[in-house]
Amino acid sequence: MKRITVFIFALLLYTSCKSEYKPRNIEAISIKEIKMDSTSIRAIQAINNTSMYYAGSMGDVGFTDDNGKSWTTEFIIFKDSIVPHFRSLAINNANKFVLSIQNPALLYKISKDSTQLVYTENHEKVFYDAIAFFDDKKHGIAVGDPTENCASIIVSNDAGNSWHKIDCSKLPNFEEGEAFFAASNTNIKTLGSTVWIATGGKKARILKSEDYGETWQIHNTPIIQGNGPQGIYSIDFADKNNGIIIGGDYSKPTENKANKAVTIDGGITWSIVADGKNPSYKSCVQYVPNTNGQEIFAVGKTGVSYSKDAGITWKDVSKEAYYTIQFVDKSSAWLGGNNKIGKLVLK
Repeated sequence: MKRITVFIFALLLYTSCKSEYKPRNIEAISIKEIKMDSTSIRAIQAINNTSMYYAGSMGDVGFTDDNGKSWTTEFIIFKDSIVPHFRSLAINNANKFVLSIQNPALLYKISKDSTQLVYTENHEKVFYDAIAFFDDKKHGIAVGDPTENCASIIVSNDAGNSWHKIDCSKLPNFEEGEAFFAASNTNIKTLGSTVWIATGGKKARILKSEDYGETWQIHNTPIIQGNGPQGIYSIDFADKNNGIIIGGDYSKPTENKANKAVTIDGGITWSIVADGKNPSYKSCVQYVPNTNGQEIFAVGKTGVSYSKDAGITWKDVSKEAYYTIQFVDKSSAWLGGNNKIGKLVLK
């Protein structure tokens, strides 16, 4: 009965609102590696086929507009001694926002003429994981591990000029050991006025707000959970209903049980896909634009994988390790990794 239910769900997922899309014939997938010295890159923002930004582990924020041939890099140091470890990056209009992970949490706004510290948080448990802006560009949100009994969530209502932390009284309670992973700046997804945030560790759940973070729901998932390195590492949505989560157990990266799930009801319920089949642990999952939620790429230290049927089946396309991927269009994407940037091209 369980197998029949999973099959029916998969069939509905494959056909619902997507019957008009016919998977294309991709003849070649190539990844060009660009060496980057002494920095771990988990946060990127793709601009177009030749331009992208990254934020790195050495307080570095880099930009290229010539396909990675040359880079303009700014190095940020806090109070002449603290080098921020950036794993979060978002672009809002002409401004870049980079957020460090460690105590103190440091959120910088970088504009054409200045670099301004717009939020600081001091706490022994502080650890921020991801940042994003909503479609209206006015509202921003960033998420971090709990310092109390709830998620650490900071929001902006003025395009990122100022930020404030949401009080725990307005957020769902977390279990001890439930937190987030700062693996790829993609455990958070915004669409319209809605945001989804994926947790891991003791629990693997989805925080959801449909009003820019004013009110919140929390939903369970069947993703592997219970121990520190287990849970959801990345989330993406093709539209307001159809989404995917991926992760696994970072300490056992070749395992592929209960590490991928999809939703067709906006994140309320989730169903495991490709259980016991590759891909195994991944740190980032992203839909390919303009493919009606059918084409998906997932990357991690176990390589790069691709699905053309909404996550039901997958193909491994590269053994190269990358932390994160972001598409420019349906034919190209940028990737970030340890001491490297990647450029993916589909033909």
